[in-house]
Amino acid sequence: MTYVDGFVTPVPNANREAFAQHARGLAALFREHGALSVVDCWGDDVPEGTLTSFTMAVQRRADESVVFSWVTWPSREARDAGWEKLMADPRMHSGNNPMPFDGKRMIYGGFEMLG
Repeated sequence: MTYVDGFVTPVPNANREAFAQHARGLAALFREHGALSVVDCWGDDVPEGTLTSFTMAVQRRADESVVFSWVTWPSREARDAGWEKLMADPRMHSGNNPMPFDGKRMIYGGFEMLG
């Protein structure tokens, strides 16, 4: 059954193009290691919440936007194997594609598809 990794990340507006370039590089690696697809979306209509929201979850600052991303895998097993290969891939740790955002405020998780 298809498996999905989801990510919500605050990215400085000034780093939009740097993020897009970073994401393209990562997407190629994810697909190389078994991902079916990678989608990155720049927040365009992300309302502020009063109890909870995307913006609150990532502690978005006034000069940032929320990015919503997901990676689909053929199965949980393929995802686990893919992440193991990704973490062992020296290109992930080379410093050639630095994160243009504060990774400490990124939220993420793995999800089974229901249908």
